Amino acid sequence: MNDSSWGAPPRAGYWGPPDQGPAQGATPAGPAYDAQDALFPSETQPMPIVPEVPVSGGDQDDDRGATRMGGPLFRDEPPQEPMPSAPQPAPAAPQKKSAGRDLGAAIGVGVALGAVIIASLFIVKAVFVGVIAVAVVVGLWELTSRLEERKGIKAPLVPLAVGGAAMVVAGYVRGAEGAWVAMALTALAVLVWRMTEPPEGYLKDVTAGVFAAFYVPFLATFVALMLTADDGAQRVLTFLLLTVVSDTGAYAIGWRFGKHKLAPRISPGKTREGLVGAVTFAMAAGALCMQFMIDDGTWWQGLLLGLAVAASATLGDLGESMIKRDLGIKDMGTLLPGHGGIMDRLDSLLPTAPVVWLLLVVFVGSG
Repeated sequence: MNDSSWGAPPRAGYWGPPDQGPAQGATPAGPAYDAQDALFPSETQPMPIVPEVPVSGGDQDDDRGATRMGGPLFRDEPPQEPMPSAPQPAPAAPQKKSAGRDLGAAIGVGVALGAVIIASLFIVKAVFVGVIAVAVVVGLWELTSRLEERKGIKAPLVPLAVGGAAMVVAGYVRGAEGAWVAMALTALAVLVWRMTEPPEGYLKDVTAGVFAAFYVPFLATFVALMLTADDGAQRVLTFLLLTVVSDTGAYAIGWRFGKHKLAPRISPGKTREGLVGAVTFAMAAGALCMQFMIDDGTWWQGLLLGLAVAASATLGDLGESMIKRDLGIKDMGTLLPGHGGIMDRLDSLLPTAPVVWLLLVVFVGSG
């Protein structure tokens, strides 16, 4: 490459041989600054005289805010007047608390379910056992469907549904012994049924199946066990009333006065004030039910029964909330408008059933 490739011939003001282009790194010259003078100064050049400019709004000798550029002192622009701040929006009016569900639909569905339960309970006990079995099968379908949708867990529904219904009937006909035998056979059926599919995921599928068999039909069997007593209908009604009253007290007091979260990581809507409401309402209802509905029952036994129901119902509700949070869902189903699914109504009933059955046996016997 020859030198002419660097560019045009040299211009005046560049330091270097006349037959070469501008050297790399050369500094362009100007009228007051020449590269040759910069490298070989021959004499001291006078400092340009800059007239003083008065600075408004302060002392001229004050150097605050000044910037030194090449010698002379230049003042910054005078400070601007602060802009008036934009008007702040008025604070929003406090929002009223919302129940989060269609209250009208929830009440209507609740009344309809209550009518079916009461009618079957006091007319023919066997019909009520059928109602329990149907609720168990639907609850198992909801639970296994959500497990498969959200976690890919395929708990065998057929052996669970058949075994769950048989478990409820066996508990009513053969008592606790029949319920335990049916539970064992259902678990075995789940293990065998799952063997017809590939082995991948076998352990988690059968584990979920055995859990579902215990969680839904086995706990529901204690309702059938209560029904076998001479005053079985009154015992079941007491169990249902106390659980509903506990949930209602928790909702009413928590919605109106709730401020302190009970378990925010599990169920943010539940409060300590709501728990106090559940305990108060359930104990009052328990005293009345034991005094006037249960043979040989007394009011102080009802207080203890109500306290136990409030605790077990709350734990049952939190337990299902834990499952739903793990699955990333709000409700287990949409079968009941205003309530969600069957499992969303059984959450507090299922763990409460064995508690009520046991305390009634301790207080007044098996009947």
